[in-house]
Amino acid sequence: MGNGAKAQQKRERNATAGAAKGSKSQAKVNEAAKSIVCSDCRQPFLITTRAPALSEHAQNRHSKTMEQCFPGVAK
Repeated sequence: MGNGAKAQQKRERNATAGAAKGSKSQAKVNEAAKSIVCSDCRQPFLITTRAPALSEHAQNRHSKTMEQCFPGVAK
């Protein structure tokens, strides 16, 4: 009459399927992608960060140009 056996089977099936997939976290991937570092304050930026955001950081935080804070980063 009851669906207790079906529910238990579904729980077991989902438990094994969830363990096989692994972690869905992007934290490790994002941490590895932080390759632009400010030479003054050592704040990391993602490699996809564009020049306007880097210039804004340099001007607002350090009153310097982007070239002074991020040597070697292309505009």
